[in-house]
Amino acid sequence: MLLIDDSALHDFEGIATQDPNAVVIGLAPEHFNYETLNKAFRLLLDGAPLIAIHKARYYKKKDGLYLGPGPFVTGLEYATDTKATVVGKPSSTFFLEALRSTGCSTDQAIMIGDDCRDDVGGAQNSGMLGILVRTGKYRAGDEEKIDPAPYLICDSFPQAVDHILEQLL
Repeated sequence: MLLIDDSALHDFEGIATQDPNAVVIGLAPEHFNYETLNKAFRLLLDGAPLIAIHKARYYKKKDGLYLGPGPFVTGLEYATDTKATVVGKPSSTFFLEALRSTGCSTDQAIMIGDDCRDDVGGAQNSGMLGILVRTGKYRAGDEEKIDPAPYLICDSFPQAVDHILEQLL
């Protein structure tokens, strides 16, 4: 059962979805309704695994913040007494696989992100440095929500890049 945005369906071409044996959740606001989530709930109760593309709490659009897939994944976990396999941020496996595929080690990479938990916290839990930028979906006080704290907090992405070029290279 694919609870993903229609624009991501091409990534799953060739996978039969008529008789689902798993629940895959990504960012899919048009699918986050009671009827669809209840179908997912019943599949999970019958033993289907729950796979989260990521567990972002929220994301930002021009007119404000919106719930991400994380609250829906967490709700299904709670209701079914199961745990999702997270294949994206903030999973260490996600960050380490990205580094492996580029040939980088954790001490050669820095994550710059506007999400303290998923971007910066996930990267730092994987052994990388994390720089939090006060742009995008950043909210005042986010930097206090993770331990260890971000390596650095910058007002913008260019400021973070300048720091890397000046201090770390």
